[in-house]
Amino acid sequence: MKQITSIQNPLIKSLVLLQEKAKNRKQTGTFLIEGVREISLAVKGKYEIETILFYPEICNETTARKLAPNAELIEINKDVFQKLSYRDTTEGVLAVAKSKSLQLSDLKLSATPLILVAEAPEKPGNIGALLRTADAANLDAVIIANPKSDLYNPNIVRSSVGCLFTNQIATATTSEIISFLKEKNINFYCATLQNSTSYHTQDFTKPTALVVGTEATGLTQEWRDAATQNIIIPMQGEIDSMNVSVAAAILIFEAKRQRGF
Repeated sequence: MKQITSIQNPLIKSLVLLQEKAKNRKQTGTFLIEGVREISLAVKGKYEIETILFYPEICNETTARKLAPNAELIEINKDVFQKLSYRDTTEGVLAVAKSKSLQLSDLKLSATPLILVAEAPEKPGNIGALLRTADAANLDAVIIANPKSDLYNPNIVRSSVGCLFTNQIATATTSEIISFLKEKNINFYCATLQNSTSYHTQDFTKPTALVVGTEATGLTQEWRDAATQNIIIPMQGEIDSMNVSVAAAILIFEAKRQRGF
């Protein structure tokens, strides 16, 4: 079994770049996953694991090998592990995985799909929270319109607690997604302040996409004009909006309630 003890090792240098640079993740088609649960969920989500790196004082060889039996196994020392690890508390194991295609055409939808669409979310923490909610509700898919962040950013992997791997995800432009939804006869409801009706008055039992925008600017006019219906969550305090992941959760679980969970 291969062992690496120097942070100057070419492979380790390349993995550091995978952590830090979206360009390197795109060029190589790979990214890093950290932690037993996250790696296990990636394997379950049919991500191809190329390499497992483990620090034996925290994660033993048997545990590391079981995570992905067909992957190359590399033992690393404390210095290398600390150089690569992204989290403050971790489990002594990392994986190099192949990224997936995120095309709309790859999505496999049920007869009455329930989909979350998020337009241009920027904060990795919000994206992670959206993915966790989507997993909790067992949505058909999450679609990111006009993405601002690389979905394999380690902050998104971390904040989603592995739900990046448990959801069907696609990315595309707003125009492409609107065309896709119309072609599939999926009603889409846009959360916005303008020309809206209360969300709980709508029928989400049919093929449905719930569309949310950023807290700062909301959804673009293109979404608001094309929507089956613009919807709003009534506010009873002083502010007129809430965190995007919270708003999405309210809408999603109203749809799940209507569908009998």
